[in-house]
Amino acid sequence: MRIYVLLFNARTENEGIHTIRLATPEGEERNIVMMFESQDDAERYAMLLEAQDFYVPTVEEFDSEEIEEFCASCQYEAKLIPEGFVPESPEERIFLAPPETNLEDTEWEREQQRTSEPAAEEASEMSSAQLDDIRRRLEGLL
Repeated sequence: MRIYVLLFNARTENEGIHTIRLATPEGEERNIVMMFESQDDAERYAMLLEAQDFYVPTVEEFDSEEIEEFCASCQYEAKLIPEGFVPESPEERIFLAPPETNLEDTEWEREQQRTSEPAAEEASEMSSAQLDDIRRRLEGLL
């Protein structure tokens, strides 16, 4: 079955999938990946995230089995959101509209920062070397 999920940084090395983190009655957390049956529903949810100043996801089509396998490998839950979905509990309302609070620090952002830090250090070292060269030249003029 073809479904739609929300991805961040789609088709890049730093790709991430949108999940909803819920607390269990035991106090643990579970991550849920929403698999939308309808592309329109997925795009609507993406727009709601954007309206909350969250990162703008891309709606991507996948085979449901592929997403379910991914979820199983990460200990995530896959939740099919059928077209015309009607929540049956207060918890299920988040499948219609995102929660008002979002993670400030996402895993894919942390990964992106780790990979960009060495490049930033190299740039600052290069800048220091250039500054030293300029300083020597100016001192030579005096």
